[in-house]
Amino acid sequence: MIRIGIMGYGNLGRGIECAIRQNPDMELRAVFTRRDPGTVKILTEGVPVYRAEEAAEKKDEIDVLILCGGSATDLPKQTAEFASCFHVVDSFDTHAKIPEHFERVDKAAKGNGKVAVISTGWDPGMFSLNRLYASAVLPEGADYTFWGKGVSQGHSDAIRRIEGVVDARQYTIPVEEALEAVRSGAEPELSTRQKHTRECFVVAKEGADLMRIETEIKTMPNYFADYDTTVRFISAEELARDHSGIPHGGFVIRSGRTGWNKENHHIIEYSLKLDSNPEFTSSVIVAYARAAYRLGVEGAKGCKTVFDIAPAYLSAKSGEELRATML
Repeated sequence: MIRIGIMGYGNLGRGIECAIRQNPDMELRAVFTRRDPGTVKILTEGVPVYRAEEAAEKKDEIDVLILCGGSATDLPKQTAEFASCFHVVDSFDTHAKIPEHFERVDKAAKGNGKVAVISTGWDPGMFSLNRLYASAVLPEGADYTFWGKGVSQGHSDAIRRIEGVVDARQYTIPVEEALEAVRSGAEPELSTRQKHTRECFVVAKEGADLMRIETEIKTMPNYFADYDTTVRFISAEELARDHSGIPHGGFVIRSGRTGWNKENHHIIEYSLKLDSNPEFTSSVIVAYARAAYRLGVEGAKGCKTVFDIAPAYLSAKSGEELRATML
């Protein structure tokens, strides 16, 4: 059994716990939280909840620690820190900062003989793989990625970190005209702003400076600055009533050509339609936790991304079973 620890018990942490239940080769051994452990009620009976500061003391009881913090402020510090004690997996999703995150985590993991898998989930993650596969198969062409309509956990978390914000939901919405142009094979050149809009629903503290909050959101680099962004301030009751779900999805499309004169056109499209963004993300993360464990058993060390891990490492099935049933 692969012994799993969860660091952080919000939407993603609960999703990880549910995903572990569906993987018979795994067991949840501990949950770590920055809250008072006595106030955290988890779903799995008999599993202890500890303070986050106690994690290092449990390193001999856990094979893989899954980090469920946010990409804005938590994971840039936590992943490298905990890679000194555990094999770790995170879902760091600030695309522009992945190279520097990789370097930092790789140094920590290699120095301590651990495996760290970063930026797992669906984008980065499953969408990343599909971009790579499609561009390798159709080298003459163009890649397009559309997200939504759906709630982005990372972007919502980034808004919640702004002073004066109580809660928030951020929806990413594809521009339909751009999506249809890509599917037609026209291979348009699209700016970031032409492909998506962002809509933010924000609950602010009483007396908070709403204009300042809106400006901070719209000018936030790597999150909102490059998009047409709408900010709507609503009550906590409205947020709970109208925005309690966390759906998401999107499309990765490769438009390419083959033939001596590039006369034949092809479209590769991969799509996701998700009732629960955190639960699907959690399911991907748990599969990569299995890979981290197996690589660790083999003596691997250092930081890995989804590009570095063979698909067979993700599956609970043996190589023989995979070749007989899926190849």
